[in-house]
Amino acid sequence: MNVYKYSISNFALSNEQRDFYETNGFLLVQKLVPDYLLDRCNERFLDLCNGKICQNGITLMKDISRMNRGYKGENLYGKAQDILWDDEFYEYARYPKMIDIIESIIGRNVMAMHSMFINKQPDIGTKSSRHPSHQDLHYFPFRPPNLIVASWTAVVPVTKDNGCLYIFPGSHTGKLFPHSYPNPKEGEINKMYYGIQNKEINNQKSIFVEMNKGDTLFFHPLLVHGSGINITQDFRKAISVHYASSDCQYINVAGSTQENIQDEIMDILAKRGIKDVDFSFVWKIRSRLIRGTKANL
Repeated sequence: MNVYKYSISNFALSNEQRDFYETNGFLLVQKLVPDYLLDRCNERFLDLCNGKICQNGITLMKDISRMNRGYKGENLYGKAQDILWDDEFYEYARYPKMIDIIESIIGRNVMAMHSMFINKQPDIGTKSSRHPSHQDLHYFPFRPPNLIVASWTAVVPVTKDNGCLYIFPGSHTGKLFPHSYPNPKEGEINKMYYGIQNKEINNQKSIFVEMNKGDTLFFHPLLVHGSGINITQDFRKAISVHYASSDCQYINVAGSTQENIQDEIMDILAKRGIKDVDFSFVWKIRSRLIRGTKANL
């Protein structure tokens, strides 16, 4: 009988799927999310970009290269962040078949903690849309990591040419590496696109994860992954939510390798007039209970 460390139950997963996730730190489920739901999310993103609807707490993130060159609308915004409180995007975040798999991995009490609609634009020669190899746990001040999992769904076909994810299978069994911004000589980089500056990791074998519309990748927060530039003339779109068991606990990241991301986020809040709060406050106002009961988060 297998002893499972990285998943909780067979509620919506077979033993074969659980074994694969345990070994590799990710699981790809084909055609999980229906086209109609993804189309509605895409239309919502376009309406946000064009100022047709209220942002309702959503942050539109500008691509740094395109911002400096006067682009507008869909051509300017690379991401919509904190989308859980928008009715259309929320339908993705709570999609029952997807949450069943999430529950199988992290348990019954499911909190959506971080959410985004990603719009990787065609590269204009600056490499700004790439995301260097990283681990999502770098951004999260809560533990344990085995009770955290991401969903990442292709809104359009995702290929190596338009900047699909690449992953390092099995890297979820390792440690959290220090992250920082890459050398500016390597190209422009967007805010919060931290990367692992560790040649040992970057020299390991990675695989590209090409996906069809509706395919969904689930992965552990210690899994090393990233994405390249988009060399096509079309937009590469995806929608992603990170989930955690509400039984997780917030931790103090002061003095750790995560202090840089904490300081950057807290500095942004201070510039907006939000002071005298701790890092966990940021996550409490960004998160939403999806299933089960709320506990620590």
